[in-house]
Amino acid sequence: AKVAPGYNVVTERHGTITTIGINRPEARNAVNQETAALLLQAFTSFEEDRSLTAAVLYGIGGNFCAGYDLKELAHSPTSIKLEQDVTKGPGPMGPSRMKFSKPVIAAVSGYAVAGGLELSLLADLRVVEESAVFGVFCRRFGVPLIDGGTVRLPKLIGLSRALDLILTGRPVGAQEAYEFGLANRIVPNGQALQYAIELAEQISAFPQECMHGDRNSAYYGVFDASSFTEAMQFEFDTGVQVLLKESVPGAKKFSLGYGRGGKL
Repeated sequence: AKVAPGYNVVTERHGTITTIGINRPEARNAVNQETAALLLQAFTSFEEDRSLTAAVLYGIGGNFCAGYDLKELAHSPTSIKLEQDVTKGPGPMGPSRMKFSKPVIAAVSGYAVAGGLELSLLADLRVVEESAVFGVFCRRFGVPLIDGGTVRLPKLIGLSRALDLILTGRPVGAQEAYEFGLANRIVPNGQALQYAIELAEQISAFPQECMHGDRNSAYYGVFDASSFTEAMQFEFDTGVQVLLKESVPGAKKFSLGYGRGGKL
């Protein structure tokens, strides 16, 4: 797909990787209703396409996403349709209520604030440019986090640090975000997208069923398990299914000398 005016979301395929770009640079990639619907469509297509192994979400034109389009909200407050039951419809930002079965990486440049911060939290990993800024900037306008920010952020970086961001609405630069565990990699300006694609390709080269199982178990343990024992049981039940499919062939490769000495 070509980046062109009028296309609020641009998707492109790189082998088994899909990139999903928010394309409203004139609004710092703020998400309006149309963009939210297109983001939902793009992520749904990714989730359903078995030939795709990972997705990279990014913003075109220097910013990741400045949140929900407050101009649209101000001019037509009744236009925003909110599905109250989170199991029955999308969030205001689009795909924010989704759980993915495959890795998603966010390539963050410029501002990832308010709903844009929430979109970045959808990803498993965040590759962040040196000048990027995170923050709950919607704090100053009385706009709540209703796209998972109060759910995902405390789980990701801990309640104390999450409350620091949520209560103050202050800007957080790349280095502090890295120290918090919000940023997973810091890269030079202009390189987040390329680095994220390469990281997605690296992850996609591993035996997939085993990686998906470990990833799924990590999410289950953090968000769904009611006890340590339940989480441990889920991990074992998930892992044992791939032992014969991928672990035995992997062990045979190891015995022949592949992957020793820490080589990937």
